[in-house]
Amino acid sequence: MTELIKSLKRRFPVDKFFFHRSYSQEGEDMIYRSFFENRKNYKGFYVDVGAHHPYRFSNTLYFYKKGWRGINIEPTPGADRLFNLFRKRDININAGINTAAGLLPFYCFNEPALNSFSKEISETKSGIPRYNITQVIPIKTMPLAQILDSYLPPGQTIDFFNIDAEGFDLEVLKSNNWSRYIPLFIIVETRIDIKNLASSAIYNFLSEKDYELVAKTMRTSFFKFKGN
Repeated sequence: MTELIKSLKRRFPVDKFFFHRSYSQEGEDMIYRSFFENRKNYKGFYVDVGAHHPYRFSNTLYFYKKGWRGINIEPTPGADRLFNLFRKRDININAGINTAAGLLPFYCFNEPALNSFSKEISETKSGIPRYNITQVIPIKTMPLAQILDSYLPPGQTIDFFNIDAEGFDLEVLKSNNWSRYIPLFIIVETRIDIKNLASSAIYNFLSEKDYELVAKTMRTSFFKFKGN
């Protein structure tokens, strides 16, 4: 019976119908995919701030594999080497994002996904079993608008911002030029309590920029520009 089932699956792969592989931590890429499921063969553009790794916990890899391209920004030293190796169509930048250009202490963990510019959040996470700060190093920062001014292809529509800056997400949002760069969607890691939206600084900031909350996971919130 086992061989018969294997033979049937080879001829009629019923176990693979409607299957899409997620590379995100909580399936965020599949939620975003649903926003574009009626646009077959569409190849868009993303900006990933706090991109971490070209494969691990990636909200953009699924789209890259579908022919999309974008800008990956990650402050962890040396991270751009992996992105340049595995994301050759993308623009890969090794820098931090802040409201002003300069140098900031960057807290590096034994788990690189937790690396952050936030002293408060880093010290809190360092107290969690299994996680600890391994070093604190100065990292060059610049506003997101400055990077987009330099690297965004002329006339390019930005389909989504993906922002995972480990506690520095509001600073990233504030550093954009909102009169010039208006993504259709914004994916940001923030634990927004739907019952208390007014208490979220990120929710209030994006509401003022004409975005509405359209979906969320436990860690991540999805905003859509109401002008489209």
